[in-house]
Amino acid sequence: MKMFYQFAERLTTQITDWLETHWVTPAFAGWLLGGLALFYFAAGTNTMAGWLYAISGISLAILGIAMTLPIRTLRPLQVRRRPIEPVSVGDQLSIEIEIENPTEQTKTLLQVYDIFPYVLGQPKPVAVEAIPPQGIHHLVYYHPTERRGVYRWDEIHLRTAAPLGLFWCRRSRQAKATAIVYPTVFPLKVCPLVDEMGKEDSALLYSDRRQQLGTEGITRTLRPYRFGDPIRLIHWRTSARYGEMRVRELEISTGGQQIVISLDSAGSWQQDDFEAAVIAAASLYFYASRAGLNASVWTAQTGLIQGHQVVLETLAATSAGEDPPPNGLPEMPLIWLTQNPVSLSSLPPGSRWLLWPAAASLPQEENTIIKRDRPGIEIRPDRALDLQLQEPLSRF
Repeated sequence: MKMFYQFAERLTTQITDWLETHWVTPAFAGWLLGGLALFYFAAGTNTMAGWLYAISGISLAILGIAMTLPIRTLRPLQVRRRPIEPVSVGDQLSIEIEIENPTEQTKTLLQVYDIFPYVLGQPKPVAVEAIPPQGIHHLVYYHPTERRGVYRWDEIHLRTAAPLGLFWCRRSRQAKATAIVYPTVFPLKVCPLVDEMGKEDSALLYSDRRQQLGTEGITRTLRPYRFGDPIRLIHWRTSARYGEMRVRELEISTGGQQIVISLDSAGSWQQDDFEAAVIAAASLYFYASRAGLNASVWTAQTGLIQGHQVVLETLAATSAGEDPPPNGLPEMPLIWLTQNPVSLSSLPPGSRWLLWPAAASLPQEENTIIKRDRPGIEIRPDRALDLQLQEPLSRF
């Protein structure tokens, strides 16, 4: 019996939805007025009273008019959409829609449904009280985000029962939308995992020292003297003006050091661990960029990419299980983010790694060998997300 009721409910919902999108479907008031019209007609047939026929006829006429008016209200309306600005996870999407009324009559009492992808949530109706003749209604509303990604949809539903409220009518309009939700970027204050990257390469160190010595005469700013500052850096003229020691702060070049943050997007991941790895990759990239390093991001789908917006869009769109690249990993030291411990032994010399173990950790002896040659961090699965990303990355 329960299955029969569920089947009947689904069938009724499908029929109602089809009627509303292709014609009209009665509201409760419409069913009530239709029932009363039939009741008065039946009573008039039995009693042969003319006034009962009149009431029945007027009710049926009102129903007939109420069927056509919602369709005529929605038919001429045109819908356009403005571009959606990218946001980060947790922020709200600002969605702007323009509804144009090209007719000479005011359109009133509308409901607007933006048909999102199911990942973004269920569409919520936005009410529009009136659109003036030859006018455009600017509709702005906000929708929360919970997951990164690139979302696309192209449908908006307009719904109304105006002006009598007896029948509902819904029509679809095409308006393409693309919403980009960037991953969260944690503002790391210190991360030796990046700071120590490449220091084993003596050529880079010597280049860095030569660049630093070559730019000793280029002053970036002046600051108060601190204990231990070289006496040769004191700017005596400014110190005499302010009455306290002022020290020159010089431009320092990194000698062209390159940092590659590589995300193992071709491997298999648990969903939560992959999201944490994407957040870690974004945080490491922006930390390296703020440090003045030549930072780039590598994924299996895109290869090496640079630029803040390009990196954020790539990390927003990436997913686990992408096709492996034909050329493999770049032949340079990199920071490898993975859930596959076997891949750690094949990293280029001088690389670092972050490992999210899928089940058990590596054996002690193998883990020791890898850590000695290619240092890294093993992210414990029992730690909270904020501890996984903020504490280990800042502490290592």
